[in-house]
Amino acid sequence: MTNYAIKQISIFLENKPGRLAKVADAMNEAEINILALSIAEAGDFGVVRMLVNKPDEACKKLHEKGFTVSLTRVLGIKMKDEPGGLYEIAKILGDSDVNIDYAYAYSGTSGAVFILRVSDLELAIEKITERGVELIEDTLFE
Repeated sequence: MTNYAIKQISIFLENKPGRLAKVADAMNEAEINILALSIAEAGDFGVVRMLVNKPDEACKKLHEKGFTVSLTRVLGIKMKDEPGGLYEIAKILGDSDVNIDYAYAYSGTSGAVFILRVSDLELAIEKITERGVELIEDTLFE
């Protein structure tokens, strides 16, 4: 069965020069590719969220380096890279009473991808796929 719950790494990080470089260096040492990244600032600390090609190995490496790390399940939705693309996804979820806790996106040669954590993962998957919108399989991040 296809699994659409992608493992995202969340790192609690001091908001100081050089801290992100230490995270990136740990990923480099472990030969882990960072595929998407978001940083949310909250005063003296922040949360770095990453999608990587080997999430379990990345989590282990970051723990070894002394970082506070957690794995969270998120969705990756292939979104139309045109006006109205975000509206389509937000409307499907809103109409289904699924809250978007946070989100970030990236756009590349293969189109736009919307990464989001939602209040009800299974319901979101059901409603998105019912509407024919393509989700990213978790195997792309393993």
